[in-house]
Amino acid sequence: MRITLRQIEVFAAIARSENVSRAARQLSMSQSAASSALVELERQFDCPLFDRIGKSLRLNSTGRGLLPQAQDMLARATDIEAYLAGGVLGPLAVGATLTIGNYLATLVVAEYLRRHPASKVSLHVANTHSIVEQLIRFELDIGLIEGEADDPNLLLEPWLDDTLVAFCAPQHPLASAGEVSRQLLSEQKWIVREHGSGTRALFDRVIAKALPDIHIQLELEHTEAIKRAVESGLGIGCLSRLSLREAFRRGSLVEIATPQFDLRRHFYFARHRQRPISPAARTLLELCRETSGAAQGTDTLQLPFIS
Repeated sequence: MRITLRQIEVFAAIARSENVSRAARQLSMSQSAASSALVELERQFDCPLFDRIGKSLRLNSTGRGLLPQAQDMLARATDIEAYLAGGVLGPLAVGATLTIGNYLATLVVAEYLRRHPASKVSLHVANTHSIVEQLIRFELDIGLIEGEADDPNLLLEPWLDDTLVAFCAPQHPLASAGEVSRQLLSEQKWIVREHGSGTRALFDRVIAKALPDIHIQLELEHTEAIKRAVESGLGIGCLSRLSLREAFRRGSLVEIATPQFDLRRHFYFARHRQRPISPAARTLLELCRETSGAAQGTDTLQLPFIS
């Protein structure tokens, strides 16, 4: 065999970072050694894999075609190492959108590590746009997302049903108004998620579209910040029921009845269609699916492995 696994590892790291020195640091090797490994790989086949732009390296068409195969090879090598080490699952990079990451994914990952204590998991929490970008760049094995992604590179599988809920502080006039008209909703000050989030995309598609004169008072990146702002009386909000269940139970926030809007959605598993699923990723997905039967049709999500 003319190529080495180390050359492939260096190529994949440079493809992710677009910089030799950063890739070398990630691999705990010298910059010259990383550069030599890449140059030797390209020289062996007389086939450049990157376009050199200053100090940055951008994948060319050949490099883009090689990257998923390289990722597959490295994942399989990791699985072989784990098997030889006694069946330990390989490292796993999981991405979760903010609602899932803050209220569900951490519990799932904690249970995964309880069952597989020798495993290593990194959990990245960001909005849907960011998680999708990381999946496309092969930086994540699995994404748990709350917004639909139409990128042709991704495979999506529905996971859980969810619903967005309009809500306000208990002292707000709408707290006891019953079903609220569109006209009254359009007169309110809204506090919502930022563009790029799955929550905001559904809000814009359903509520904002129906209320052309809607007043967006404040955009925030975190659900907890939105809840605090609504509790303080700055306006009304719209978030996942999952993120509001404890506040509703305590009575610090109150649901606004809006049956005129269909705010149902799915949580999804997402992965790159060119990246084979690893044993670690498959194990995590099986654990996630354990939540599905208990979660559907309930206002309070109960994880079967959390008392």
